[in-house]
Formats: sequence, structure tokens, C-alpha cells
Amino acid sequence: MTKATGEISLTKQAYGLTEDLMTPNAAVYWTDLVVSVALMWGGFFVAATTIHLSIGLGAGLVSMLALYRALSFIHELTHLRADETPGFRTGWNVLVGVPLMTPSLMYEGVHNIHHIKDRFGTALDPEYMPLSRFTPLKLAGFLFVALLAPLGVILRSAILVPLSFVIPPLRRYVKTKLSALIINPDFARDDLARWRTEWVIQDVACWLWSWAVIAATVAGWLPIRFVATGLAIFSLATFLNQARTLVAHHWDNDGDKMTLDEQFLDSVNVPPPNLASYLWAPVGLRYHALHHLLPRLPYHNLGKAHARLAQALGSDSLYHRASEKGLIQALGELFRRAGEKRRAGAEQPAH
Repeated sequence: MTKATGEISLTKQAYGLTEDLMTPNAAVYWTDLVVSVALMWGGFFVAATTIHLSIGLGAGLVSMLALYRALSFIHELTHLRADETPGFRTGWNVLVGVPLMTPSLMYEGVHNIHHIKDRFGTALDPEYMPLSRFTPLKLAGFLFVALLAPLGVILRSAILVPLSFVIPPLRRYVKTKLSALIINPDFARDDLARWRTEWVIQDVACWLWSWAVIAATVAGWLPIRFVATGLAIFSLATFLNQARTLVAHHWDNDGDKMTLDEQFLDSVNVPPPNLASYLWAPVGLRYHALHHLLPRLPYHNLGKAHARLAQALGSDSLYHRASEKGLIQALGELFRRAGEKRRAGAEQPAH
């Protein structure tokens, strides 16, 4: 069997075993989102008002994990057709995207490029860099810079977006370089001609929301403790997501085009028995390799699909080589490989 035949075989096998799981369940999406948002805001309110440290920390943890889960639905939005979950995109933006100043425009039209076979892992991929070639210190910087994400979205929404409507060159820069959740800093959006009216509405809504929060804080209507608590919860959620991002792939490719086998094996599943991954890789993100194999599979069916594939595919199948045991183990492995490559590079003789 040729390599190409093997690639097609794995995809065909996976699709054949999961074809009945491809339809999204709108009720599941809406219920999950509403519960997550309720826990996010409820936990935040308790954390920002209680006088008991232990209760505040517990409520803050609940709020942070719920915020992270609710925000993670932005990934699902890029793979859903509007008719599959009517109103869900608008509802998500109203409940999550605008309040967190991270509207769906930041991922729509961007994440899908990551799934294009000839772009994955190359310089044209917005969500890939050869992170395993970073030094351990640079990897740590990549991880901890995520703590500043809330300040970044405030700067974008409260200052840069309104200014961009009166400074055309800035508007172009905001659209091309500051309107995408990316890893690759060299990526620039090129879909300006297809910029949607709803995306402009999202931008304006984030702008007005940010000004309303700032005005309420300056006027004293919104206590500083509320603002500080919200920023801390949001910051920790983005930090957790950055840690999850570091273990979503092996990050070994250095810009070359990859075969489907290589793309799949560069991606990572953290399936059961690891139950903690349900929290740190929510909304199906713990099955990232499976998602790359079957991007249209809705998140709520990924666990069932994985169980079928794990049972049906032989022990020699590529599918079984894409799993890691957990977050700490996978992070440790990435930092270990980065350290080894750094030492190997330092030992190369000078020419």
C-alpha cells in the first residue's frame, strides 16, 4: 500500500465509522452555551462580592473554567453552517463574543485556513509555528504572554477600532493584522473584499461595550473590584487556553508541506481515561487529532467517534499514535524536545 493510499484509507475508514455522527444537535449547543454563560457570570459575581477568600477563589475557578468553555465555542462556529444551529452565532456573540471583546470575526475566515491540506504547517498557516524549535525560555514566554490577552482586546476595542473608522490606513491594519486569533505573527488576512456587514457590527458592538464598561468604572458605578476580578478570570482563562494550544500539536514542522499522515500525527488527542482534559481542553478540543481527521464532526460526538475508532482500528493504525496522556506530560515533552534541539544546535561545529 502506498503512503497516499494509506492517508486516504485512514480518512475513509474514520468517516465510514462515524458518518451517522456528523449532524450537529442544536439543542446540545444551546444548552451547553447557556449553562456555561450562567456559570461564568454567576461565578464572577460571587467572586467579586464575597468576603470569604475560599468562596471567592472557588467561585473564581468556576467562572474561569466556564468562561474558557463558553469562549471555546468560537472554534465550533467556524465549522457550523448557519442552518445547522439557527441563531447560535448571533447568540454566542451577544452572550460571549462582545462582552469578552473577542467576536466571532476573529476566527471566522481564519481558522478554516489551518485545515487546508496544502497550508497546514506552512508559512501560510495562521495557527502554526515550529514551536518545538523554540528555546525553553522562548516557549515559556509564548505561554505567559497569554496573561496579557485581556489588555490586548481592550486596546483593540476601545482605542484602535474607533480610530480605524476615521483613519483608513489604520482600518486596513486592524482588519489584516489585528482581527484574527493566530499563532503565526506573519499571517495577514487577505479577505478584505469579503468583509461582512455583520463583522463591522461586531466591531462596533465591542467598541461601544468597552466604552460603556470604562465609563461605568470611571463614574464609580462599576466597582474596581469587579473590574479587577473580571480581568483576572479572563487572563487565567487565556493562559489555560495557551497551555492547551502548546499540546494541540507537536509543532515539529518547519514550513514544508506535509502529507495527511504527517498532519494527523503532528496533532494530538488526550482521550479518556484522562478526565481532566474535559476541563482544560473543553468543547471537544481534547480530540484535536480526530478533529483534524474529520473537521465537520460536531464536538458533542467526538468522544463517541473516538471510542468507535479506537475499538475498530487495529493496533498498528496511525490513529493510535496520536494520543498523549495529559497536559503536564505533553507540556513536559515539548519543553524537553525544545531543550534537546537547542543543545544539539549549540553542539554543531562552526563553519
